[in-house]
Amino acid sequence: MKLTEQQWQQRLTDEQYRVTRLKGTEYPFSGELLHNEKQGTYHCICCGSELFRSDTKFDAGCGWPSFYQAIEGKVDYQTDTSHGMNRTEILCANCDAHLGHVFDDGPAPTGNRYCVNSVSLSFKGSNE
Repeated sequence: MKLTEQQWQQRLTDEQYRVTRLKGTEYPFSGELLHNEKQGTYHCICCGSELFRSDTKFDAGCGWPSFYQAIEGKVDYQTDTSHGMNRTEILCANCDAHLGHVFDDGPAPTGNRYCVNSVSLSFKGSNE
């Protein structure tokens, strides 16, 4: 999915645009999906692509929604050396939206912690 920067700005809120298109970060503990415990799927706010399932979500205590696994083929990975750190950025494989980062300090079975900006996601419940 390829849109111009102007089209993205028209489609997204200012905060969604800042995080997903300009690789920003929302404030910790500020996202509305952080404490969501409903069953369903988490989708990219930009293009609607399914990214994570609720049964892989866990409370990492870090201030952002965390998952131990992404839906296969739905997330791309890129080295991020910004802010003097070496991290792995996660992006929507469909539209290149910045989602957050993945770390290797998560729970079993994967040991991964996908630390995702809540504002980059939408949620669809199992019954919707």
